[in-house]
Amino acid sequence: MKRAGVRILVPSSEMAVVGVTEALVRLRTIAKARRKLKSVLKNQSPDLLILLDYPEFNLNLAKMANRFRVPVLYYISPQVWAWRRGRVKKIARRVDRMAVILPFEESFYRERGMKVDYVGHPLMDAFEVVSSEPILWSINNRKPPLRNPVIGLLPGSRREEIQNLLPAMVKSAEILMRRYGGIRCLLPLAETIDIEFVKSFIDKSLVEIEIVQGDIYKVLSLCHAAMVTSGTATLETAIMGVPMVIVYKVSLISSWVAKMVIKVPYIGLVNLVAGEKVVPELHQHEVLPDRLANEVLKILEDDELRENMIKNLMRVKESLGGGGASQRTAELALGMMR
Repeated sequence: MKRAGVRILVPSSEMAVVGVTEALVRLRTIAKARRKLKSVLKNQSPDLLILLDYPEFNLNLAKMANRFRVPVLYYISPQVWAWRRGRVKKIARRVDRMAVILPFEESFYRERGMKVDYVGHPLMDAFEVVSSEPILWSINNRKPPLRNPVIGLLPGSRREEIQNLLPAMVKSAEILMRRYGGIRCLLPLAETIDIEFVKSFIDKSLVEIEIVQGDIYKVLSLCHAAMVTSGTATLETAIMGVPMVIVYKVSLISSWVAKMVIKVPYIGLVNLVAGEKVVPELHQHEVLPDRLANEVLKILEDDELRENMIKNLMRVKESLGGGGASQRTAELALGMMR
């Protein structure tokens, strides 16, 4: 958005957290952002408020927008279908229109009386841009070489995720190096993360890990397998047909809260969209270097398992629709402003 000319009032990276206890650390920053945005809604009377995900903050912002008669479009739904479904009533009161990106979300909201449009997944727009470039492999060319497979390390786009998960990924890569002497690891760096912060976790690694700043799709196009933090990156990896292991780890308190309220059988978006477990997931205490390395080894060495996984990932990709999500959402926004 910044590159497109949007004036950024509060960088989202300052408020991005995963988990309950993790959010407490950022309370002052979040409160300050809330005050600033309330002032904008009150004094500048925007034609439209577009919210993206982040329900704990955004639903409060939507309430303010209602007070100041600013229409609200919610793009990229909170995962209320996964936990705290009671929030749907609050969303219905405060949001004029939903633009959802997962196929099953449309019926979920429509059945609850909301005005909703399934626009497709914006990741498919990005994929369309790079899909014609020669660097991309055919998904049929995923069979790893005997000695030098390429492994993707995707530790997330938040500092807490990287702190919790990258050390285990690095140690897993070192275990894999004992089996494959020429292993190569690629780590696509999220724009929200400082490169020096990431280097602090890999500088002493026994295996070569190349940090790549830029297009995640180009990085994934070179990978035979990947270790991926739960989140949007799992769908990006699926779109590229890269077999993966999903990892998820938060604080003990956050994990306890999650067990109490989450109502879906999987953590990974890939498995949720597929409606079944098509890629392995390791949660909390399961995120151990040897467990993670073992799951990657299965992908690299079991041809039937790998081929079935790729086939299922292509099914997930197809369910996300074609490109055009951003265009359709922009048209919805323009219609609401008129």
